[in-house]
Amino acid sequence: MGILAESDKTEIASIFSRELGPNRVRIVNFVSDEGCEYCRQTNELLKELAELSEKRIMLDTYNLNKEKEKALHYRVDRVPGIIISSDGVDISNVRYFGIPAGYEFRSLLDDIIDVSNGKTRLSPSVRDKVKKITVPVTIKVFVTPTCPYCPSAVRTAHQFAMENNKITADMIESLEFPDLAKKYSVMAVPKVVINEKVEFEGAVPENIFLWKIMEAV
Repeated sequence: MGILAESDKTEIASIFSRELGPNRVRIVNFVSDEGCEYCRQTNELLKELAELSEKRIMLDTYNLNKEKEKALHYRVDRVPGIIISSDGVDISNVRYFGIPAGYEFRSLLDDIIDVSNGKTRLSPSVRDKVKKITVPVTIKVFVTPTCPYCPSAVRTAHQFAMENNKITADMIESLEFPDLAKKYSVMAVPKVVINEKVEFEGAVPENIFLWKIMEAV
């Protein structure tokens, strides 16, 4: 039995047919056959999405433990770990750690659509400011699958990373990685941590999110 219901597959195929752009999308997924509760489900989910895209989504799956050079190259140290990029782009900073389930599934679809179109949905003023950032920025967005406000924070962070390769944006599923949730004192989600210096909780407008980044750098 697949991960997606047939009705969901029909709807997603229709969305992809209408909204996917000219760029092929490459998804790199790291899994492990040791101690990873959601690796199989995550890879199956991504396979089903690729099959619904009329060959416009390519999926490469690597084993974290057995393909360590690949993991080092992509800077992945835990699984499931997903990286989304345009075909031909070697390294992307749009990343998911944990299965993109529940409300985060829509984040995944929207990221795929944006990458395929080669543009984000940020306002022009915010986009221009994001492009001008010249120092490295690392954004961690802690989420849970049942949080309706989390996708907004994830999408904003990911769109910033799409606009500027100095920015790395990670969605981190708190329940799957309790060690990270403990380290960053995640008591509510979404929780955003920027450059290990600036933290805030809740979904905020993109201009406020950008202001927090500027505060961190």
